[in-house]
Amino acid sequence: MKADTNKLCRDLGYTFNQQTLIEQALTHRSAGGKNNERLEYLGDSILGFVIADALFSHFSEASEGQLSRLRSALVKRDTLAQIAREFALGEYLKLGQGELRSGGQSRDSILADSFEAVLAAIYLDGGYDATRSVILRIFSPRLIALSPENQQKDPKTQLQEFLQAKKISLPSYIILDVSGDPHAQHFRVECAVEDLKKKSVGEGNSRRKAEQDAAFKMLSDLNHE
Repeated sequence: MKADTNKLCRDLGYTFNQQTLIEQALTHRSAGGKNNERLEYLGDSILGFVIADALFSHFSEASEGQLSRLRSALVKRDTLAQIAREFALGEYLKLGQGELRSGGQSRDSILADSFEAVLAAIYLDGGYDATRSVILRIFSPRLIALSPENQQKDPKTQLQEFLQAKKISLPSYIILDVSGDPHAQHFRVECAVEDLKKKSVGEGNSRRKAEQDAAFKMLSDLNHE
């Protein structure tokens, strides 16, 4: 049984006037009927524009190439899947039996596409300003953590360099949990910085991706402070 979408809406900070839109956004094509494929297309375009606009304003000295790479880092599938997991989006998805059996609710591609569909549903229900507000609230910590110079460095490397520059002990990574079938495993990893008494938890479909997610969250937290 799917989770109640009211909690998802509260987490997103948006209340739908047309409940059918969020239901459609959370319906995968494998479930049949009216699904989220068209919404994915619209959501992808809206997200790309809002992020491009935010980057253009935030990094006034960045070149076109740097802005393009920063945008790619923010809207790539891995990032969107991570965000979808932060909202436990997989628990709300309506999938066909085949996708359910194969762990489709944890697959990066399905999570990323469904997140884009949710953004499109918000746009169709509440308009551009409401959608932009939701997107910026979600992406703000990630945007703050970016820099044009570091766009090609992965989060673990950025975190290590950040801590080394401040003469703080390097982080440790511990696997908290591995779930799912062998072909569709899901990892939860803890990143701990002992000197700062700080921890973060990352998730992904591989140990490496989970570690990178945990490092990114730690870096975002430190930059925000």
